[in-house]
Amino acid sequence: MSAEAMPDWLIALCAGISVALICWQALAAWRRVPSVGRMSKHLHLPMWWRLIWPLAVVGAWYGRPLVTWRMRRTLEARLRQAGLHRWLAPHQIVGAQLAVAAVGAGWAWFLMSALTGGATLSGAALAVMFAVAAVAACMPRLWLRDQIAVRRARVLRSLPFVLDMTTLCVEGGLNLHGALLQAVDKGPEGPLRDELQGMLGDVRAGMTRADALRQMAQRLDEPAVRTWVAALVQAEALGMNLAPILRAQADQRRNERFLQAEKLAMQAPVKMLLPLIVFIFPCTFIVIAFPIAVKLLSMQW
Repeated sequence: MSAEAMPDWLIALCAGISVALICWQALAAWRRVPSVGRMSKHLHLPMWWRLIWPLAVVGAWYGRPLVTWRMRRTLEARLRQAGLHRWLAPHQIVGAQLAVAAVGAGWAWFLMSALTGGATLSGAALAVMFAVAAVAACMPRLWLRDQIAVRRARVLRSLPFVLDMTTLCVEGGLNLHGALLQAVDKGPEGPLRDELQGMLGDVRAGMTRADALRQMAQRLDEPAVRTWVAALVQAEALGMNLAPILRAQADQRRNERFLQAEKLAMQAPVKMLLPLIVFIFPCTFIVIAFPIAVKLLSMQW
């Protein structure tokens, strides 16, 4: 029996059975994923991350063999720099890349099919689909890079205050541990405060303060924090007075922030050139030239 001779109810029944089987297989694949792959309530993700999270979890679970040892080490380091290593795993980033690539390829296929009227896709259309999938697969990595940059900016913003608070407490007679406790208690909320709390927790658990400080500097991976930690460890090992060292560190960080602000202020005119040329100048020319053009057109030559 040909497809043209088949009744409509039989075609609808076959389509419904196919869709049901696909949904059943997808549900079975989702149930095989362990509960540790579910989204943590402490993890704040953008909207597109939340939309593709089920696909990312499935892709992470079934794509674990694709994650090489080198890729795992690289992603672990970047997640640690972004402060997401407690909630996200390297294979979940790879799963998100696979999910975004699949969604991008699906949208490209849908648009190409709509443009071609459902005809067979050509090689150029398939190339466009692969290109869209490749570009979309870069989104989780770009998001992770942005998270690292934002976290570093927040650390540098709160570091001078923490240094000043620690310096005042040391000059007031407290030891380094008490000064760091006061900095955590009175300091602004942010990644630096969270890392200091984790460092103090490691010290209470039995780790030496020098090792805990070094691990904190390694997690933050910021040159200013590394310099501060190295100065603290060296001064404590040599028995030096901490107040002048902390005061010098605070002054240096404040000068660096001032220089960074000057750099951003000098870059602002250059960054404004493109919006001026593309958006503002054409609108200005249209507003100025429109009355002149109307006047010229209304004149009788």
